[in-house]
Formats: sequence, C-alpha cells, structure tokens
Amino acid sequence: MTTALLPTGNRELLGLLGRTPLARVTTGLPCPHPGFWAKLEGLGAGGMKARAAVAMLLGARERGELPPGAPVVESTSGTLGIGLAFAGQALGHPVVLVGDTELEPSMRRLLRTYGVRLELVDRPAAEGGWQAARLARLRRLLTELPGAYWPDQYNNPDNVAGYASLAAELAAALDHLDILVCSVGTGGHSAGVIGPLRRHWPRLRLIGVDATGSTIFGQPARTRLMRGLGSSIHPRNVAYDAFDEVHWVGPAESADACRRLAAGNFVSGGWSTGAAALVAAWAARVHPGAVVATVFPDGPQRYLHSVFDDDFTTAHGLDLDRAATRPVEIPHPRAAEATGWTRCRTVTDPLAADGSPAPAGRRPPPAPTAAPHRPARRTPRKDTP
Repeated sequence: MTTALLPTGNRELLGLLGRTPLARVTTGLPCPHPGFWAKLEGLGAGGMKARAAVAMLLGARERGELPPGAPVVESTSGTLGIGLAFAGQALGHPVVLVGDTELEPSMRRLLRTYGVRLELVDRPAAEGGWQAARLARLRRLLTELPGAYWPDQYNNPDNVAGYASLAAELAAALDHLDILVCSVGTGGHSAGVIGPLRRHWPRLRLIGVDATGSTIFGQPARTRLMRGLGSSIHPRNVAYDAFDEVHWVGPAESADACRRLAAGNFVSGGWSTGAAALVAAWAARVHPGAVVATVFPDGPQRYLHSVFDDDFTTAHGLDLDRAATRPVEIPHPRAAEATGWTRCRTVTDPLAADGSPAPAGRRPPPAPTAAPHRPARRTPRKDTP
C-alpha cells in the first residue's frame, strides 16, 4: 500500500473538482434528433464520481467515522475508484479498492499509478455476481485494516449529496430544462440532482437508464457485459419516486451510440455514456421543442479495448449494424424481460412489500420551450412518446 500521503493531504486538488463543460449533441443516435445537452463529467479531475467520493469522505470525517490518515476501503468496477483515488490524495487517506478480474488492465494500471492498493477477486458469487464477491472480500479487509472506513457507495446519503454541485452547474448553464436523462448504477447522481433541479423547474421529467440484466428497477439479474451501469444488488440511494420512466439498454445499442458520438460529435465515453446519449436523443426526437439534458459520466479512454474494439464486440456477439433504433415498451417491469432497448412508464421499487409503483404522480409532458442556441430542428421520426 502507498503510505507516502500525509494525513493533511493536498486540499488544493479540491479546486479542480467539477465545473465541467456542457456540450450540445446533435449527431444522429442513430436517428436524426433536434439535439440535447450533455454534461461532460469525464473531463473533470477524478471523473464524475470524484464529487461523490469527496462528499463521502468529508461527511465521514465530520462525523468522526474517518480519522485523519485512516485507510478507505471500497468495492468498485472502476469509475468510483478513480474518484476515491482523487479524494484520497486531496484529503490524505490511503485507498484500498476491491475490483475483479474483469477490470480492464489499463484501469488496473491507472488506479495503481494513482497510489491505490488494488485487490482483485477472481470469480463471481453464485448470487449477486461480481458485486457480491467484491463485497465479501471487502468485509474481510475491514477486519484486517484497523480503523479502515468503508464509504458503502450504494447506501450512503453523502453519495447523493455530493452531486448538489452538479445540479447547481446545470441550473446555472441552462435557461430551462424539460427532461433530464440519467444513467443509474449506485443511484447517486440521479437522486442528487433531481431535487435541486425540480426546485428550479417543477415540471422537470426524469428518465432513468439502466442496463439489461440489471435488478435495479425490478428486472431479473443476468450476467452483464456493460460495467458501471446497472447493478446485481438493490442500491438504497435510488430515488424510485423521482423517476417518470425507465429505459433498459443493451450493450449493442450502447456501443453503437458511443461510436456515433465519437465520429459525429467528438465527445464520447463508455457504456453509461452511450446508453444515456441514446435515450436522450430519443427523448429529444419524440418531444420536439423540449429541452433535454443528460450526463456523460466518463470519457472513452478506458473503453478502447471494449466498446471501441471490433474484435471485442464481435467476440461478444454484438451486431452494431442491427442495434435497435427505438425501444420496445412494456407496461410494468415484471411484464417481460428486457433483452434489448426497452421502455417502461411504470417505475417500481423492487423491494417494496407490494411491488406497487413508486408514489410519485405522473407529471404532464413538458411544454415546448426554446433551448438556448438550439440548432434548426430536423424532421423527427414518428415514434410514440
């Protein structure tokens, strides 16, 4: 483990947190659309999850749960690991991360370069998959490292609170917003931004984007190719009552969107970015006149040997030329299994006793408004909103 960090850390790094650019995306994904706004969190120091990582460590320090210089231990598929490496350097905490053998070699090297101690599990658990296996190793580490702190990103309210700055930046940059599209993994950034933004725009609709094979919104757990999107467990940070609808996106649709973004709009990212962009473009198309925004959680660098690699997509049976151009709609998350891009306008908390819809009332469709610097609108496809 790297021990050179002083307990005081390097708080000047905190000045690099956030303030990421907002880009206008107009390239077809895959169909023409009027355009949407994308917050490019991959261009921020430590990535999007640095916001949550710093908030979780500061909250724990304020409560006395994290002594100065104590180690921080967490499970991650990669993105939060970068954020915790940033937070650990800034606040003076060595970081121990539990990953798995499907973590890309480039990401392993990057995390270790940032001074992280990396532990890898070599097989998924029979129930809960890789996440459950990582958590089992994490709990053992907590008994081996005296004073170690586990942020527990999936169930930590400070994760949610860390995205207040993201909401403030969106509110300052946009004159109006009708639809917000958020990918969902831990549930932190969607829960963290929707409350503050609805105080600005009460009619704001929230669309969640999940992965096929994820259990978050009540689908059965399956082996998932995409990392950083979806979950095999039920994070308690997810604000089910805040969502107006949910889309499940498959890896072929996400990879196709990532490549189209890179070729047509230069900015791109990984699985979560492609899935969120696909749904945001669809929302802009079926709600012409609405101002749509989404968050690109990361950039393309860690996905050069997966999303952007023809050998990888071929080996995993992803036919990008036949990726869906619109979602199939189901009436309830348990009505059918989503094996490709699927939409559902009934959002449920899968852990609720009766499995009933989350209590938020259906919000009316957004009223058309003029987006700042909106490009000339192309003729939309006749999709069903």
